[in-house]
Amino acid sequence: MGKLLIWVVIILAVMVVMRIVSARNSARRSAAAKPPPSAPARQPGSGPVESMVRCAHCGVHLPRSEALLIAGKTWCSNEHARLGKR
Repeated sequence: MGKLLIWVVIILAVMVVMRIVSARNSARRSAAAKPPPSAPARQPGSGPVESMVRCAHCGVHLPRSEALLIAGKTWCSNEHARLGKR
């Protein structure tokens, strides 16, 4: 009976060790499979700050360089400039 108990303990110990090794290997594989984080296209705070304007028709805010200025009002598109102020 004593020999059987020793074999059961040895088998359980081997199973625990195998499980630990497989968990480490899978963690290494998943870490190696992930691509390195890419740098953001534009760093916050770099470059000039641009003022935002509001479309007179729909109210959406957009950078001044992308807005249309017609008759003293700002528009987000030609369509909204044609439709006029709401």
